[in-house]
Amino acid sequence: MVQRLHLVFGGELIDPSRNAFKDVEDIHIVGMFPDYASAYNAWKAEAQRTVDNAHMRYFIAHLHRLRDEETEASSTEELG
Repeated sequence: MVQRLHLVFGGELIDPSRNAFKDVEDIHIVGMFPDYASAYNAWKAEAQRTVDNAHMRYFIAHLHRLRDEETEASSTEELG
């Protein structure tokens, strides 16, 4: 079974019109989710919680898109 992992994270941006974080040490990792629907719900809750701060942004990263599951993994990627 293929997993479609999603990461929800956010933080304060330098400028609300760009996607550069003010302090990468202060990025809020909401969590990893097994599907888009649960990631979206977590993203929405955090976005609504911080709606009064125009510089706060939360994002959903589609981790499953970072990998090509058809390509064999490198020797340093899978140890064991």
